[in-house]
Amino acid sequence: MRGGDSDLFFAVLPVAEARARLFSHYQPSPLAREEVELGQALGRVTAEAVLATEDVPPFARSTVDGFALRAADTFGASEGLPAFLALGEDIPMGKAAERKIAPGQGARIATGGMLPPGADAVVMVEYSEPIDEKTVAVLGPVAPGENVIRRGEDIAAHSQLLPAGHTLRPADIGALAALGRTRVWVRRPPKVGIISTGDEIVPPEVEPSPGQIRDINSYSLWAAVTAAGGEPVYLGLARDEAAAVRAKVLAGLKGCDLVLLSGGSSVGPRDVAAQVLTELGPPGVLVHGVALRPGKPLLIALCQGKPVFGLPGHPVSVLTTFDLFVRPTLQLLLGQRPVPQAKLRARLRRSLSSAPGREEHIRVRLEEGKDGLWAQPVLGKSGLITTLVAAQGTIIIPLEKEGLTAGAEVEVYLL
Repeated sequence: MRGGDSDLFFAVLPVAEARARLFSHYQPSPLAREEVELGQALGRVTAEAVLATEDVPPFARSTVDGFALRAADTFGASEGLPAFLALGEDIPMGKAAERKIAPGQGARIATGGMLPPGADAVVMVEYSEPIDEKTVAVLGPVAPGENVIRRGEDIAAHSQLLPAGHTLRPADIGALAALGRTRVWVRRPPKVGIISTGDEIVPPEVEPSPGQIRDINSYSLWAAVTAAGGEPVYLGLARDEAAAVRAKVLAGLKGCDLVLLSGGSSVGPRDVAAQVLTELGPPGVLVHGVALRPGKPLLIALCQGKPVFGLPGHPVSVLTTFDLFVRPTLQLLLGQRPVPQAKLRARLRRSLSSAPGREEHIRVRLEEGKDGLWAQPVLGKSGLITTLVAAQGTIIIPLEKEGLTAGAEVEVYLL
């Protein structure tokens, strides 16, 4: 490792400062938009605001089986003194009523049926009693709008249903279908090149020889990229040689929007990523070392106008640095504002110590106790992927603190 690269590594930056340095150099426009079928839109990001072109529902509907009526006709009704209503037509499902409800009248209606003109409420069948085929007794009052979804109550015409930069969820797909939208404009997913480096790494289907280990990071990064709205592009394994790493990175820069390397970001004699990325600048390496555990040897570079992340080799470090640095980059390309990670509050089950000067991320599992929610640390080295498998969230010990005490209230960032 060249002396300049080593010096850069030891000038570690706080997480926020490292992120700010990246985004001060890298400020791309959102990627191009494309139109997709609704059935293919789950998890995609809207390229424009979606406006409602009509009311949903387009008519007032009953939410129960019962009798459509004028609410005023039931005021003061009780079991001892019911309101008697003359029954008109039964309202067929999928069709409009033919007659208007007059004072003192009602009509049988099923859940989802269209309210007839003149009706403004529905009494549940359970709160009525048939007198004969043409008369029903209502055993209690209902208010105007009770047991009814009004026209446009779900979605009002001309209102904004979804903003631009919104990740489409199952409910969003249903709402679009309710508007008759069978296609939607979304951002092209960022293509993310994935490279694992290391002479000891072999594909998962290979039986490792002594000293070898199966490739974990390519697969966990593939999943992380997909979950973040990107399109993973597997570029293969690279030996710890500058020429091999350079060839893979150049392939990624040619066909992808950003590139991820796992391993090779430290300062050992076989770690060549910083050397290669410096040569592929300008500006080349922006950050080499972050005040973070796990994830200190993170490398961030800008090569040919595209971000390249040299992620640490340990599996937990890889996913931690992905969430902190790669995910916000993908959000930028998708035209999204950074989305806060979901979190909840719990009490720490045991005391934890930490070296000051670094931000420490501790994996925890959640336990429900008689006195509330507790966070139980899942301790282990960053090379142990099962510490993440067993965890449900992480807590952060700020870089200015030397630890946390048992029983302290902490914020748990959900995985």
